[in-house]
Amino acid sequence: MPHTLEWNVRLHLFEDDEGTTKAHLVLDTGTTELTGHGTAHCHPADANVPEIGDELAAGRAMNDLARQLQKTAERDIEAVGAPAPRTHEREAAGWPT
Repeated sequence: MPHTLEWNVRLHLFEDDEGTTKAHLVLDTGTTELTGHGTAHCHPADANVPEIGDELAAGRAMNDLARQLQKTAERDIEAVGAPAPRTHEREAAGWPT
């Protein structure tokens, strides 16, 4: 059955004097609010480019929020009696995190 929804997202960015940028992301679905957080730090030897800190902190907050949404969906799937989706965890190529 088709339906249309509008979810609202608010992103707040804060930078302190030490080069740390924090992102606070709020998703309001109308029935639920989820909050994502992200942080980025500027190394003292790097050029101070605030946009880069904003992008990193916001991206990390969005990743945090995405993980929360997926966990919420998985709980909702299980609540209606469907089996939990399988997670395919693979080792990433490249340098370890």
